Amino acid sequence: MRCCSSAGHRVTSKPSGVLRQIPTGIWALGLVSLLMDVSSELIHSLLPVFLVSALGASATTVGLIEGAAESLALIVKIFSGVLSDYLGKRKILAVIGYGLGALSKPLFALATTSGMVLTARLIDRTGKGIRGAPRDALVADITPAHLRGASFGLRQALDTVGAFLGPLLAIAFMLLWADNFRAVFWVAVVPAFLAVALLIFGVREPVHHIDGKRSNPIRVDNLKQLSSAYWWVVGFGTLFTLARFSEAFLVLRAQQGGLSMAWIPLVFVAMNVVYALSAYPFGKLADTMSHTTLLKAGLLTLIAADVFLALSSHLTTVFIGIMLWGLHMGLTQGLLAVMVAATAPEALRGTAYGFFNLCSGIAMLIASAFAGLLWDTMGAAFTFYAGIMFSLFALGILAWRKQHT
Repeated sequence: MRCCSSAGHRVTSKPSGVLRQIPTGIWALGLVSLLMDVSSELIHSLLPVFLVSALGASATTVGLIEGAAESLALIVKIFSGVLSDYLGKRKILAVIGYGLGALSKPLFALATTSGMVLTARLIDRTGKGIRGAPRDALVADITPAHLRGASFGLRQALDTVGAFLGPLLAIAFMLLWADNFRAVFWVAVVPAFLAVALLIFGVREPVHHIDGKRSNPIRVDNLKQLSSAYWWVVGFGTLFTLARFSEAFLVLRAQQGGLSMAWIPLVFVAMNVVYALSAYPFGKLADTMSHTTLLKAGLLTLIAADVFLALSSHLTTVFIGIMLWGLHMGLTQGLLAVMVAATAPEALRGTAYGFFNLCSGIAMLIASAFAGLLWDTMGAAFTFYAGIMFSLFALGILAWRKQHT
């Protein structure tokens, strides 16, 4: 039996053979994510250095491009989430989103200016935004309630396997083709289109029974069904995003430490290996352990990562910080998705993910632009010191909430 609260949510029984109980649709969605992440990370693991070294962009420009792209993805999720609730269908929107992501990949290989890269990133992230909330809602729809933490963790783990396979392939191709960025970007087209094909033919959407006439999910009377516990998750997720700016700055920090261009993707390999290994175990823990405790652990891990990244650009220190960054992602990203599912009604699940990601998207834009400005005006260390301050503030909010609930 399950016993729900919001942030302090616990489960009183623990299922056995969890992986065997997870529906096949979750495995298929995980493999779709894996393929698309292989494609995306072939490009994104090299993109900050490509912008700075090949196109002459500044750190502020990198921050603005990354912030705008990632925040757009999160903001678009609200519209796709609302639409998926209104239609009672998730898969078609996921297919459109993954399709846009695939179509954007050739543009990176053709880009000759920062503006062209921005255009490609915006198209790519628009696709991510369209697919994100419907896909997360589809995971929740397919999965029994007592397996949600494990299912979100498994999908995130498979996604993250792709996120370190992509950079490994990028290293191999950069060495093979003598730092030819554009050739590597062309390779990324193949797994992107394979992901779309697998989603179309390998994932079956459950039937949604809609009683009566469909209504607009964002009408005031519908939004009143979203509880204060849900809005707390939204607010805290927004604050958390302010503390964790774009990973592009991890790449730039490693470059400061002397990492050569061909080996720059090792940053994403190191981060995502840790992320992939930790996402599923911590996802399972979210089914049996206090969410507040896991959030605190995630924030403390992020603070530790920022400390190492701020102290020195020596590669050993930087890579310790990068791996801690991956651990904090494994601790928190699936957890926040579970907390949204636990506090939102089923009929408004897509809308709930949409609003959560809208607020996180605005925070990501602010955080990444601010990080780039600090980097250019005060130095790299101050970027990570700012992350520490936001994380400490978020810890204070958690402590305050515990005292008042």
